[in-house]
Amino acid sequence: MNELWMGLMIPFLGTSLGAACVFFMKGAMHDSVQKGLQGFAAGVMTAASFFSLLLPAIEQSEHLGRLSFLPASIGFAAGIAFLLFLDSTVPHMHMDESMEGRASTLSRTWLILLAVTIHNIPEGMAVGAVLAGVLAGSTPWTSALALSLGIAIQNFPEGAIISMPLHTYGTGKGKSFLYGVLSGAVEPVAGALTVMLFTLAVRTMPYLLGFAAGAMMYVTVEELIPEMSEGTHSNIPTICFSLGFLIMMALDCALG
Repeated sequence: MNELWMGLMIPFLGTSLGAACVFFMKGAMHDSVQKGLQGFAAGVMTAASFFSLLLPAIEQSEHLGRLSFLPASIGFAAGIAFLLFLDSTVPHMHMDESMEGRASTLSRTWLILLAVTIHNIPEGMAVGAVLAGVLAGSTPWTSALALSLGIAIQNFPEGAIISMPLHTYGTGKGKSFLYGVLSGAVEPVAGALTVMLFTLAVRTMPYLLGFAAGAMMYVTVEELIPEMSEGTHSNIPTICFSLGFLIMMALDCALG
């Protein structure tokens, strides 16, 4: 049980520490820094989707022979559809101030917070899916620890990405920090719900892993990659993407 709570809370700690960067902030966050942080997060999420989620889902379905890819594929498609539904219905604002979802009278702060919350749901589900495998005995604890640490590492810049721009928009440092922390609170909740869902349907593990991978890839392709690539051309986001991918791959292979 201690391992379960540790796995759920490590990513949340990463977000909280990143949000605390607002207290050391002097002036606005430079555009290249924000894009680099987004690129790093995208790299981690891409690697985690494959090495921590899709690959184990396929391996756990080897008894299906040539159709071993099917549960992961079905889950992946369902994860994409789920995030597409959230993205289309929940009102939210991206950092470039573009609006998505239904019309809303919420403030800019809450719209940005909702955008980050949608972003964080798949990450919490991914950690929960792997922890469910630990409880079932099909996944080693070290694999869950690798994913939790990887998500925590990429959550650090994410916490900074939400708190520091909010302060730039005029929100006080204390409130900006609080909003950054709240944006990450959805992750342990989503993770715990995913674990509970698995206990109700033990045989769904490969589908669950694929679902989490699809949800994470939706966020990466729909949000992170476009935002890190827009505006003046720069190689910084691409380099940071590669760095994030390599770190997550190394963590998963070394601890998995």
